Amino acid sequence: MMKKTVKDVDVTGKRVFVRVDFNVPLDNGKITDETRVQKSLPTINYLREQGARVILASHLGRPKGQVKDEFRMVPVKEKLEELLKTSVKKSSENDPSQAEAAVNSLEDGEVLLLENLRFHPGEEENDEEFANALASLVDIYVNDAFGAAHRAHASTHGITQKISGECVAGLLMAQELKFLGESVDNPERPFVAVIGGAKISDKIGVIDRLIETANKVVIGGGMANTFLLAKGYQLGKSLVEEDAIDKAKELLKKADNLGVELMLPKDVVVAEKLEEKVANKTVKVEEIPENMMALDIGEETINEYSKVIKNGKTVIMNGPMGVFETEPFDHGTVEIAKAMGNSSGTTIVGGGDSVSAINKAGLEDKITHISTGGGASLKYLEGKPLPGVQVLQDR
Repeated sequence: MMKKTVKDVDVTGKRVFVRVDFNVPLDNGKITDETRVQKSLPTINYLREQGARVILASHLGRPKGQVKDEFRMVPVKEKLEELLKTSVKKSSENDPSQAEAAVNSLEDGEVLLLENLRFHPGEEENDEEFANALASLVDIYVNDAFGAAHRAHASTHGITQKISGECVAGLLMAQELKFLGESVDNPERPFVAVIGGAKISDKIGVIDRLIETANKVVIGGGMANTFLLAKGYQLGKSLVEEDAIDKAKELLKKADNLGVELMLPKDVVVAEKLEEKVANKTVKVEEIPENMMALDIGEETINEYSKVIKNGKTVIMNGPMGVFETEPFDHGTVEIAKAMGNSSGTTIVGGGDSVSAINKAGLEDKITHISTGGGASLKYLEGKPLPGVQVLQDR
């Protein structure tokens, strides 16, 4: 079901509350990756052009209901002013729901940034009183924070029960729902899903659903070890989930029954221990030494997976192919990211390490859609309802 967006409602002169995801990484008070702020600009600029009074609200870090100076929104305000090329008002209230004076001072087309939502314990508790106080400040509610849509918090759920005006999706939220929804529900085929990460248990639901919808499911990362163990291979000292072996067998059987190819590595990069620049070698999966661990996919696997990606009309990538944060075991993930960038099909990338690999390879502009939601994108791909999406009005 398509959701109404900011373009479906009259916002001129209205106080518009926009739940954004400005939970950006900071280092000594400086933003180290502004992607999330950048992604919010189309919605903010559209509202400004329409003469809305824009009230931006986000969490930052984990202050756990307390006011903590290191999590104040000042760096975000400064970055917004740089990107929007205009001044942004900042609420002086520590409690974002007490910003009435700041909201009332807004003129049409102006932007106000509230203080960190999680400075108030009522945010994560979805407290009715806090939600009601937020709702009283505004006329229209917009959720553009897909990365927080899987949480039923006051600013993503409770406020929508209290506000008298319309509750709609922002332009980024609409884009996320379009690509992640269509890719699974009605993909152009062949549909290829590339799933990585350390553990099967983190993505059982996603793999299970993708086996039902994809033509090929390509597995990498630590979770591939558990699948290989389930098929009888000896994995040496590799990370495996003993308690997930039965589930891996079930998934392999399900794929077989449905005629879906669940692809596993044919060769892996192994080392005696996990550390930077450690001595390593590439071996066939049936030849992993007892004293070594698999830490990345090998060249034969990279080539095979890359061909499958190249031939896909719709390709989703979520999760790394190896221990991405430790060189040289980031190689497989980066090469698969390059294959995604070189694909002529619709390509969708989600998950922190996968997105980092795309950025590392300089391929951001070649990917059809880069998802901003980690846990949210996984839940949505799994087919689970997201509280922050369910409450938005249908078109």
